Amino acid sequence: MLTAEIQKKVSARLLLVCAVAATVGLSMAWISIGKFALFVFGSAFLAWQYFIANPPKNHRNSAAPHYTARAILLALIAFSVSLLWTTADTADSVGSIAKYGKLLTIVLIPLLLRSKQEVVCAITVFVAAQLFLVSSSWLLFFGANLPWATSQMATREFAVFSTYLDQGVMSATTAAICWHLRGLAPGKWGRLVFSATALLCMSNVLFVLIGRSGHVVAIVLLSLAVMWELPKRYRWAVLVVPIILLAGALTLSPKVQKRAMLMKSEIQTFSFDQGVDVKSTSSSGLRLHFWHRSIQSIAQSPLMGSGVGSWSNEYDRIEKIHKPVNIEVNKRGNPHQEYLLWGVQLGVPGVLLFLSFLVAVFRDTMGAEKASSHAAQSVLVALAVACLFNSSIYDALIGDFFCVALGLMLALTPYRAKPTPDSKALPP
Repeated sequence: MLTAEIQKKVSARLLLVCAVAATVGLSMAWISIGKFALFVFGSAFLAWQYFIANPPKNHRNSAAPHYTARAILLALIAFSVSLLWTTADTADSVGSIAKYGKLLTIVLIPLLLRSKQEVVCAITVFVAAQLFLVSSSWLLFFGANLPWATSQMATREFAVFSTYLDQGVMSATTAAICWHLRGLAPGKWGRLVFSATALLCMSNVLFVLIGRSGHVVAIVLLSLAVMWELPKRYRWAVLVVPIILLAGALTLSPKVQKRAMLMKSEIQTFSFDQGVDVKSTSSSGLRLHFWHRSIQSIAQSPLMGSGVGSWSNEYDRIEKIHKPVNIEVNKRGNPHQEYLLWGVQLGVPGVLLFLSFLVAVFRDTMGAEKASSHAAQSVLVALAVACLFNSSIYDALIGDFFCVALGLMLALTPYRAKPTPDSKALPP
């Protein structure tokens, strides 16, 4: 009777995490439902487990990513304290804290998964959802009419649920996860399916989607994969691998070539002295302008920043000083750069806080089995690179994707491969 009851609880936990893992391959509505269920039911289960019932004896003490959990808690406290001096109104500031609340997903998922088998199961569901996403993109590319493709970019840019920017970064990251974890894929054909998914995702990013952020992330992750495959004495070659891969992408992919030339043209024609219309300025020019205004805001309040949710107000304030007739940006906007966004809200300490979060995640991946470590670090690098060009944590959908992916990867890292009889006989 007791065993059956525990089994039901385990099944409920696993089902909850699997459902959340599946939603990040779907539309924003499903992601919101999954995230709500995770926070409500997942938190309730953990509270019951640790405060009412006795913690399971076989539960790993290392289940939680300790360094990451502390960094996330510190960040959320800092954002909450900044409510005391924020220049944003209550709705924007509280809404921004809620956006950063998704970071707790990274901690909840490892706490809810209690065995390597459960983690692998959740990752398999995650990969299956991403395979559905990339397969849908390929079908759109070949002219299929998909009723579930709700994105406004579905017809011409072949993004299924979001934008080509989000989907490109997500698919490049998924490709890295599948490649590094192909040896853990369950079933007779699991390794082949994971490898094929990696190929489908990476080729989709480079030859179908036009998001330049996705192209950059793809090249960086490919370079990392090549470096890890090389013997240690040849890993210096990673310095030239990105150049070779970029040259190859520019030669073989018309999408990459076209977008690279467009970016060069946009940057050359942009001037900080000209007026900027947020509705018509080029993508590269708008980013450069937003970054410039963000740096000005940080320089004016380097120690405390302007408070959580204040970026739009700060941009409008500085913009009106230089261009009084310019158009205001949307509330809860962002500078398309996560590092600067934290800097505007919390000053230089905010930038350091974000960097400490990245370092904390890296610290929690150290000492893991090689495949698990490489997969987790690939997701971390993808996030760090994507945040150079977008607010990839603050933004909905892609932020949820990264939080779920990091949660799953960190849930896997505490487990070690079982030594084989032959390996025991080998000298250390």
